[in-house]
Amino acid sequence: MKAKSIIIVALLAMLVIYGIGVNNGFVTAEEAVESAWAQVENQYQRRADLIPNLVNTVQGAADFEQETLQSVIEARSRATSITLQADDLNDPAKIQQFQAAQEQLSGALSRLLVSVERYPELKANANFKDLQAQLEGTENRIATERKRFNDTARQYNTDIRKFPGSLIASITGFDRKAYFEANEGAEQPPLVDFE
Repeated sequence: MKAKSIIIVALLAMLVIYGIGVNNGFVTAEEAVESAWAQVENQYQRRADLIPNLVNTVQGAADFEQETLQSVIEARSRATSITLQADDLNDPAKIQQFQAAQEQLSGALSRLLVSVERYPELKANANFKDLQAQLEGTENRIATERKRFNDTARQYNTDIRKFPGSLIASITGFDRKAYFEANEGAEQPPLVDFE
């Protein structure tokens, strides 16, 4: 009888230790998702910080469509006013709202760069060339960080859905994380018009 009790206690202890290990793995994975999200925000912030410099350079070097310039300023303002907290990563609607504001800014920047094509003296300006290269690099970094975020979120979501970890995840309150998704119509190539 005593040996049977020891075996039961040992099995329960092993299950508890296993559960703690799985839970700790979920905590680590969730922190990785939040860290990946912080890198996405970091790159968006880098872009937001570059825009005033780009706008000042453009204003100083050319007199062109005020509407385009104003749309960049307004889009930057909207994009920097929407923030996400770690808890918001479980809400696809909040990520979509954040992404929509960032996409508006990307669109405004694209129109700005197309407008600049009409002004050779601006394109020849070394400061503008440097800022344009920085902005292009930032857009590439944003795309890279979005992919890393999605990869990290996918791994986390997979981990919390696999059995028997899914039981522990549901008991301890680990929820799925939302992904960055392409905007509606993103599969269509953008129209570039130099009229």
